[in-house]
Amino acid sequence: MPGMRVPKTRAGLRQRRHVRVRAKVAGTAERPRLAVFRSDKHIYAQIIDDAARRTLLTVSDSGQTGKKSEKSVAVGKLVAEKAKAAGITKVVFDRGGYRYHGRVKAVADGAREGGLEF
Repeated sequence: MPGMRVPKTRAGLRQRRHVRVRAKVAGTAERPRLAVFRSDKHIYAQIIDDAARRTLLTVSDSGQTGKKSEKSVAVGKLVAEKAKAAGITKVVFDRGGYRYHGRVKAVADGAREGGLEF
């Protein structure tokens, strides 16, 4: 039976999961979306207002030292600090198609430690 082409690569499968997550998660002005992107070497976090289609702030692990998971916690704390300075206290978490595990979980834990409410 012909149907939708199923991606065979890891990136394609992640993209498919991400679309599924994004169907349920959307950021508003009151509760913007905390989106995480994980590459092999680095991790990035953005706070996005989907209603206005604007990226409010972004943080990466550039200039930090240590293990990747330690950098991820630091990114979470830094994004929470910048968000609080911008008047944001509540967010919805977008794991970006990744499993809620490892560095993605570390960013979320760091953001919670920094004072963000999910």
